[in-house]
Amino acid sequence: MRKFERVELVQRVLEELYPDTPSPLDHKNNFELLIAVLLSAQCTDERVNMVTPDLFSKAANAYEMAELTADEILASIKSCGLAPKKSRAIAKLSRILVDTYSGSVPESFDDLESLPGVGHKTASVVMSQGFGYPAFPVDTHIHRLAQRWGLTSGRNVNQTEKDLKRLFPEMRWNKLHLQMIFYGREYCLARSCFGLSCHICKTCYPYRKRPVITKKA
Repeated sequence: MRKFERVELVQRVLEELYPDTPSPLDHKNNFELLIAVLLSAQCTDERVNMVTPDLFSKAANAYEMAELTADEILASIKSCGLAPKKSRAIAKLSRILVDTYSGSVPESFDDLESLPGVGHKTASVVMSQGFGYPAFPVDTHIHRLAQRWGLTSGRNVNQTEKDLKRLFPEMRWNKLHLQMIFYGREYCLARSCFGLSCHICKTCYPYRKRPVITKKA
């Protein structure tokens, strides 16, 4: 199967499986989304959704969060990975949002990525899910699937993002990145399939015999 055929297959199958793509992170506004995505680094979405209700009951906007100390934030998120570092970042970025952006989450990649604890992937999620801006955030699931499906060399997540943006139409990016995450969690897991057994992998490469060794992000 040629690459353009694999691209068409991926879009067709994922749209059939996941016609609706709700955000996996519970939030009520863009500030809560920003904090939830920041917390999701090296932490499952399920865990994030367990800790954010307590945190957001204390502070659901930048003004309220800026009034909390890092230790008060830590008390709510301590079961998340890298919790001490994340609590300090949340406290600092909340103060910046208040002082520089009148408490609002900036609608700009550059401004978002300048905030403490916010990298390109986090900014991409906020821009796509929060503001509807075309973006293709690449997490470990997408990085893995893109390699198994022969859509990228997988040298790093930045290259994977560039390759996927080149292959898929811009109007599909926001929905497709969520569809790929859902598929990676349900059918093509890190410790199973290995490019051999899920429907998309078998259809893309019906004669593949050896497992695909995923290059780490």
